[in-house]
Amino acid sequence: MVERSEFKGKPVLVIKRDENDQYPFSFGISKAKLILENIEEIKKFVSETEAKQ
Repeated sequence: MVERSEFKGKPVLVIKRDENDQYPFSFGISKAKLILENIEEIKKFVSETEAKQ
């Protein structure tokens, strides 16, 4: 579940596991750009970590 919100007047994305998630993950444009620039490394991390579990 993804919502758009604001923090100190700046737009942010809020990602929740479900609508009752008490600890959502939120970030603004700077972190969003970092995520996009490193998406392949993030995918690799998830894949390798899941394979070990």
